[in-house]
This record gives sequence, structure tokens and C-alpha cells, in this order.
Amino acid sequence: MTLLSTTTPEDGIVLLTITRPDRRNALSSNALVALHREIDRIAADPAVRVLVITGEGAAFCAGADIKSGPADSDDLDGVPQGELLSRVTNRTVVTFAAQELMAGLFEKIHRLRVPVIAAVNGAAHGGGFALALACDIRIAADTATFGAVFIKRGVSACDMGTSYHLPRLVGASRSAELLLTGRVFDAAEAREMGLVIDVVPVSEVVDRAVAKAREIAANPPLAVWMTKETMWQTIDAPSLRHALDIENRTQVMCTATGELAEAFQAFRERRTPTWQPL
Repeated sequence: MTLLSTTTPEDGIVLLTITRPDRRNALSSNALVALHREIDRIAADPAVRVLVITGEGAAFCAGADIKSGPADSDDLDGVPQGELLSRVTNRTVVTFAAQELMAGLFEKIHRLRVPVIAAVNGAAHGGGFALALACDIRIAADTATFGAVFIKRGVSACDMGTSYHLPRLVGASRSAELLLTGRVFDAAEAREMGLVIDVVPVSEVVDRAVAKAREIAANPPLAVWMTKETMWQTIDAPSLRHALDIENRTQVMCTATGELAEAFQAFRERRTPTWQPL
């Protein structure tokens, strides 16, 4: 069974598609393992400049594939206390491992060297919402919907990095409203609150994401890497002084590569700069 599809629409741009449309691209344990491996492969390939993530069919990602996991409706009536404790403990361990598998993937995507663009082609709910938030840029189809729906399932809406990313993207008050209600909202509202940068017809969402990836890939590889890393680090900086220190050191390191001299030379010669590979 194919869980993922990876293509290269242009040099340096990788399009990763979750291919489980019959399950609304929900993430089973096998799909998560496959995604971990693919993200690791991309991270190790210096030729990759930008990653675009999307889903096949009508949904972006429905989050965790609950049906693929262990049953949680065991009949525990009459089970001896010692065995009951063992079963509950084992289930807790399995649940925590599954939680770590998915949360670790989203952290890996967020910390990936290359920028990641989510081409949200449809529903991004639960873990799918968290996946979109973990990306650096989001472009939505006009059919896309979003929602941190965990709270409607009897658990916290703060899950898979959502409580970290969402307030930083839309502000604390709006984030609180979305997390506490668990409501699903459409692409137009997502654009209004700044969660997505653009809303396009569903047939154009991947092409628009690739076009944005092309803009990014036109810049020097190291400068793009350092810009992404520095921006996310300074968001967490405890003071302006800390942010400036990180920026200053990054700029000094980048100027030592010769790219700045090449940029000025290309400007004088009215040509496109030739950037060094990583």
C-alpha cells in the first residue's frame, strides 16, 4: 500500500503527498514511520531547497488514524485488579509512544533545514491542523477547513505543538477562542487571521505552493537556512538583545561565504547571481 508520494516538480523543490485519500490522509503508525524516514532523507539531501506538503484527494490530513490503532473499548468487567492495572499501564505506554511518534514528526518538520510549505487542499483537522501549523508557510484551497478538534473528543486541544505554534501565528486571544471551542473554520477566515498567506481554487493550490517555493529557492541556500533558523529562534528569544546577538552572529557567518560579494558583482554586471551549494 502506498502511503506517500514524493516528486520533484522543479530542481530543488520536493512535493510530498500523503496518499491515503480513503482515510482522508489520516496518519496511521505506518504512515508516520514512512514520513519520519522521508523527512530524514530530505534533511540529508543538500540539493533539496524547499519542501511542499499536501494530501491526495479531498482532505489535507485528518490527523491520527484512530481506526488503525489498538482498540480502546476492551471489556474490563470482571478483570482482576492486578491484570487490570497491567492492561491500563500497557495502554498508557502505547498511547504515549504513539503520541511521541506523531509529535516528534511535527517537531522534525518544523526544525527542518529547508522551508516547508503546506498546500492545504482540504480538511486539516486535529493532527492535520497541527501538521499545517508545523510548516513555515501555509497556502489554502478555497475548500480547506481547519480545526483543533481534540477538545470535542474529551481531551485537551493543546496537542502536537498546536499550543506552541497557534498563538505565535494568530495571537493568544484568537488562539484561545479556537482551542477552547474546537470549532472548524474555513479558508477565508484562516486568511483573515493570518494563518494562511493565500486562498486559491483547489486545482491551483499545489501550483501556487510550488511557485512560492521557486521564489525561495532563487535565494542562496545558506542564507535561506539561516533565515529560517534565526527567525524561529528569535521568536522564542527572551529579549531584543538575545535576538540581536543571534542575528549578528548569523550575518557574520553568512558574509564569510563570499555570497555577498557575488551578489554585488552580479548587480554590477546585471545578471542573476550564482549561489554556492551547501
